[in-house]
Amino acid sequence: MSKQRKSFSLVLALLMAVTLVLSACGGSKDASESGGAGEDPVELIWYTIGTPQKDVNKVMEEVSKYTKEKINATVTMKMVDWGDYPQKMQVNVASGEPMDILFTSSGGFDYVQNARKGAFMELDDLLPKYGQDLIKTIDPAFLSGSKVDGHNYGIPANKELPQQEVWRFNKTLLDKYKMDISNIRTLDSLEPLLKTIKENEPSVTPFGMDKNFVPYVPYDYVIQNLPMAIKLDTTDYKIVNILDTPEMKAALKTMSKYYKAGYVSAEAATTGSTNDLTTSGNWFLDRAQTQPLADNQWSASYGYPVVSTPASDAIITNTSVQGSIMAISSNSEYPEKAMEFLNLLNTDPVLRNMVDSGIEGVHYKKVDDTHMENLAESKNYDMPSYSLGNNMLLYLNNNDPDNKWDEFKKFNAEGVNSPILSFNFDSSKVSSELTAVQNVKEQYWAALMTGTLDPENNLEQVIEKFNQAGLEKVMAEAQTQLDAWRAANK
Repeated sequence: MSKQRKSFSLVLALLMAVTLVLSACGGSKDASESGGAGEDPVELIWYTIGTPQKDVNKVMEEVSKYTKEKINATVTMKMVDWGDYPQKMQVNVASGEPMDILFTSSGGFDYVQNARKGAFMELDDLLPKYGQDLIKTIDPAFLSGSKVDGHNYGIPANKELPQQEVWRFNKTLLDKYKMDISNIRTLDSLEPLLKTIKENEPSVTPFGMDKNFVPYVPYDYVIQNLPMAIKLDTTDYKIVNILDTPEMKAALKTMSKYYKAGYVSAEAATTGSTNDLTTSGNWFLDRAQTQPLADNQWSASYGYPVVSTPASDAIITNTSVQGSIMAISSNSEYPEKAMEFLNLLNTDPVLRNMVDSGIEGVHYKKVDDTHMENLAESKNYDMPSYSLGNNMLLYLNNNDPDNKWDEFKKFNAEGVNSPILSFNFDSSKVSSELTAVQNVKEQYWAALMTGTLDPENNLEQVIEKFNQAGLEKVMAEAQTQLDAWRAANK
C-alpha cells in the first residue's frame, strides 16, 4: 500500500466535510475521535526481535483492526531471529529500509551507540505531545535511565528494573532424579546435576545455551559483551579487561570442562537460539534473566513446569534499564503516528495483550477478568513478552497471584544500583579501534564463553588479539570519560 497521502479537490473536500458533519450528528464518536476520519490509514512497519512466529501476520490483522479504529493506523510486524537481529538491523538502518518502530536494547542492536549514530528519532518533542498517557504509566526510572546525552530516543518496556540471573531447570527431570537445587548458585555447583543427566538422558541437552551466553561474574560491562568492565563492589572505579580477571578465568575454565564433558551442545557457539530445546523439552538447565513469578510465566509458555534459583544478585544496570526499548526510526515516514501507537500499546490492555498473547479464543482464553491460559494454538504465537511494551498490563497466568504486579514494584524498589548506572561511554574518538575490537569479539567471544575454545591454550592469545585491535586505547578513553562522569556526578 502506498504511504503517500491522497490530495483532494476542493469540491471533494467540501463534500467530505458535509459527510463528516452529518456523521457526527448521527453520533459516530469513534470515527471523529480517531483523528483519521476520511483519511487512508497509515501503515506502521514494526521490526522486533524473536523467533519468527507462524501466526504473526494473522495476529497483526486483528491488531490492525483495533489500531485502525483507535488511531487510524495499521501495523505490519517483521520478526528477526535472536542471533540475526543486530546485524540485520545494522543493514536495514544503513540501507534506509522503510521502518517506523524497531526494538533496541543494550545487548541487541545497541541502543546507546545507535542513538548517537542517528538511527533513532529524538523523542523530546514527540513524547509530551503524543505520549502523555505513557509518561504517567511507565516507572520514571526507565525514562530517565534510558536517556542518551540528556535526550530520550526510545520507550523502555515497563517491566523488572534490576537484572538478576537465575539457573532455570526443567522440573520434570529434576523430579525424575530427585535433585536438590537449594544449594545451587555458582557455575561450579551445577556439575553433579549435569553429570547425572548426561549419564541417564542421552537425548537431552544438559546445559542449554546459544552464542550469546556469557558466564556470570560480579562485574558491570561498559559496553555489553565487550571485555571492558567494572567490579560491582569497586572502590577505585578502574575499568579492567574482563578476560584478565580471576573470576572470568575460573569461569571459562569451568565452561571448557563442561564442553569437553558433553554437557554443552557442540554447536553452542554458533546457535542463534535455543527455542527448539524449550519447545521440545529436551533440555535440563540453562541460565536466564528473571523477574517476580517468572517460573509461572515460563511454565505456562512452554507447557511443562520450569523452576529456577538465583545465580546473581539483583542489580540495576544500564543493561537492565535499557534492556528492552522501542525506538522510532529516524527515517520513519509517520513519527507522530508511531508515537501514538507506542502510547496506545503501553496504556491499552486490549492492544497490549493481543500483541503479547494473540487472538482471544484462538491462542488463549480468559479465565476471569485478570487471568488467562494458553490454548494449543499458542505454540504458533509464542512471543517474548519483555520486548513488546508495558508488561504490567498483561493478563496473569492461571497460577499467578493477584498481586503479581505489586511484587514487580517491590522487586524494582529493592534492586541495588550498579556503580556505573547511567554512565554511557561515547566511543566516537576511538570508533576505528572499537570496530576492530568488535571484529575480534565476533571471531572469538562466543567460542570462549561457551567453552568451545579451550582457555588454557587460547585465552592469552585472544587477549593479545584484543589489545592489537586497540582495546587498551578504547579502555583508556572510557576511563577518562568515567573519571569525568564521577567528578560531575560526585
